Amino acid sequence: MTTEATTDAATEATSRAEYCVIACAEAWRDNGEVLASPMGLIPSFGARLAKRTFSPDLLLTDGEALLVGLDGAPEGWLPYRRHLTMVTGGKRHVMMGASQIDRYGNQNISCIGDWERPTRQLLGVRGAPVNTLNNPVSYWIPKHSPRVFVERVDMISGVGHDHAVGPYHRLPRVVTDLAVLDFETPDHAMRLVSVHPGVTVDEVRAATGFELVTGEDVPYTREPSAEELRLIREVIDPHGLRNREVRA
Repeated sequence: MTTEATTDAATEATSRAEYCVIACAEAWRDNGEVLASPMGLIPSFGARLAKRTFSPDLLLTDGEALLVGLDGAPEGWLPYRRHLTMVTGGKRHVMMGASQIDRYGNQNISCIGDWERPTRQLLGVRGAPVNTLNNPVSYWIPKHSPRVFVERVDMISGVGHDHAVGPYHRLPRVVTDLAVLDFETPDHAMRLVSVHPGVTVDEVRAATGFELVTGEDVPYTREPSAEELRLIREVIDPHGLRNREVRA
């Protein structure tokens, strides 16, 4: 890349997708040596950015049997028994998707409609119950809408705060194309933490099918540093794939 091109990239306005990458990366801040398990493009970029910057002790995986470095090269063997030890001992932080999620963080990726006779079959429960009960789980939702943020999920796949048991259950954050949310309220109801620049609180409320907890002054999602933008644009995602998932 030429100096002129690098300068242009550095001065280019931060895109909505880049704010989403930053917000996903923040989910792994101060996690220490845990296995980062991002599911999806933007969360994967976020995990890699976190490891390159403020969370260098994160462990990255190829999703199957290997621990990998920042360049994707194998660094270690991760046999299934060891992976299960990490899963059940709270030493993994997953960022999953959700077809539905409610105010307490119950997640559905299984079906839409009555589970005995659903109108739509989805992925199935898969590992969501074990994930949510045994290690921290955050969520990435690329399209914030009332169809996803519902008053009551049709089936509980990932366990929310009102059904949680076990010492390792924790839902650190939810990142969407509009905002960042968490459950840091007295009854663990979903709270609006920040909106991405260009988004209003009213827009987030309108896209949510239940009443969100909001403060009087909701801030914007933090700005990326110049170095973080360089890493996103030139190292982690030089082909701009992030902007295909979040286009605003």
